Amino acid sequence: METRNLGTPPEVARHLGIPEKTLAQWRYLGKGPKWSKVGRHVRYRWSDVERWLDSQSGGRVA
Repeated sequence: METRNLGTPPEVARHLGIPEKTLAQWRYLGKGPKWSKVGRHVRYRWSDVERWLDSQSGGRVA
């Protein structure tokens, strides 16, 4: 797995436009994008972040 395919919590929070604390709370509650532990560090696969983001879309495109 290439590290450039992984995002840190600050990077993912910035990408989603949310506070890091919200992302941490989502992890605790089992919500939000899928994440993994790499050693002691939390990382997100960008593909999982984008997939989760697509699943959150509530509107229809005409």
